[in-house]
Amino acid sequence: MADKMEEHIYIIPLRDVKRTPRWKRANTAIKDIRGFLGKHMKSDDVKLDRSINEKVWEHGSQKPPRRIRVRAMKFEDGNVQAELAEE
Repeated sequence: MADKMEEHIYIIPLRDVKRTPRWKRANTAIKDIRGFLGKHMKSDDVKLDRSINEKVWEHGSQKPPRRIRVRAMKFEDGNVQAELAEE
């Protein structure tokens, strides 16, 4: 694995998932997290850790959290890996 190039902690707002149908909200939240990190870290290859997925799906597909705090690491080859940041 390549050395870390940069590391950031982001608080990602997920308020826009309320505009989607109830049964699609957790799926939309995951896509929004991936899109947010891709935009802010300037990368197309974003890998999310299992802990992020478990946090989003904690209350089922209809009730994702309003915001989520993640630690994103961008490596020299352009890959971005994200994990849940501890509070």
